[in-house]
Amino acid sequence: MYKLLSFNLLLLLSSVAQAEMVGCVTTAWKLVGANHKVCVEAFSDPQISGVTCHVSQAKTGGISGTLGLAQDPAEFSLACRQTGPITLPANLPKEESVFSEDTSVLFKETRVMRLWDQAHNTLVYVAISRKLIEGAPVNSISTVPVMPWGGR
Repeated sequence: MYKLLSFNLLLLLSSVAQAEMVGCVTTAWKLVGANHKVCVEAFSDPQISGVTCHVSQAKTGGISGTLGLAQDPAEFSLACRQTGPITLPANLPKEESVFSEDTSVLFKETRVMRLWDQAHNTLVYVAISRKLIEGAPVNSISTVPVMPWGGR
């Protein structure tokens, strides 16, 4: 049982994208500690080549933010685009987590889920805020129609 749980955890972690920091802009200057800011990160869908997403998130500054103890607000935006040829796997799940990032020391995260809208041949990406006990209705959505790339 322990080996099965460890394997499933490893599989989950390996299927979630790692983000690259694009940059941050200051939204409020703080006298002590880091400034409040909005940071933009980019990640590619780990299962579908040719799709890149950018997520912007509010980051809390001040002393608690500098020490990593602050809980970032559930404020974010999401944009996903086709950046190359898209190849869909044969067994594409209807719903799958593609990105996750902690937004507090314990129990809160921003997660991006990919939904497959087969009827419209479109990948739908939804950013949500999740907590262990309760989530938040805050969300952002972006769609990527699966189309030929370039001159093909």
